[in-house]
Parts: sequence; structure tokens; C-alpha cells
Amino acid sequence: MRPVVRVRRAYEPPQPGADGVRVLVDRLWPRGLAKAAAAVDEWPKALTPSTELRKWFHRGGSAGEFRERYLAELAGAGAAVELARLRALAEAGPVTLLTAVRDPRSSHAAILAELLDGPAPPGRRTH
Repeated sequence: MRPVVRVRRAYEPPQPGADGVRVLVDRLWPRGLAKAAAAVDEWPKALTPSTELRKWFHRGGSAGEFRERYLAELAGAGAAVELARLRALAEAGPVTLLTAVRDPRSSHAAILAELLDGPAPPGRRTH
């Protein structure tokens, strides 16, 4: 069964039944969002872009190089464990990745969704 991974803005109201496990993938809590309203089930900070990478990108880094750098961060040991855990959750049912960015489809959350939606990397089986 193919994983169901969605990407949504954290500010959008939860969709019970459709969202499945709601995972915040931002390093910082979304400004002005109450924790109860967010209905976040998981917050794996090891899967969020590092502070250094975020600052580099906001100073004018290119989207292509951001992608490469973020994928390199996700290849690290701590991120690999969390990635495998989220992949297992996605194989068991829907997972919704939440982010505060204005356009989630062109963000780090979309890159992460691609990884979760595809096959597990060689040598990193999820079960």
C-alpha cells in the first residue's frame, strides 16, 4: 500500500479522518497559533531544516541549493531515524505534514513529503 502524505498549512483547521497523524515540520512553533487549535500529534525537530539552513535561505539562497542542503541534512543519523518512523506511520495510514509557510507545496514540507511518499532509501528499511 502506498503511503498517503499530505502537506497543509498549520493555520488551516484540522480535517478529522482525512488528516490522520498531524506532524509539524517547522523548527519554530507557528506564530499566533494556539496548540489546541493546531492539533499537532508529532513534532520531530530532527526533520526540520536547521536554523543555519533557514537563515541562509532567507538571506537569498536559491531553492535548488536549499533542496540539496536540506536533503543532506535529512541523510544524517538523527533525521534518518525520524524519517523511518514517519514513513512507517504513513504506511499505516494518512500523515499530514504541517508548516507555517505561505506556499506549502514549494517548501521543505513538500520535499519531506516526496521522501515519505517514495521507497525507503537503500539500507534504511522501515521495518
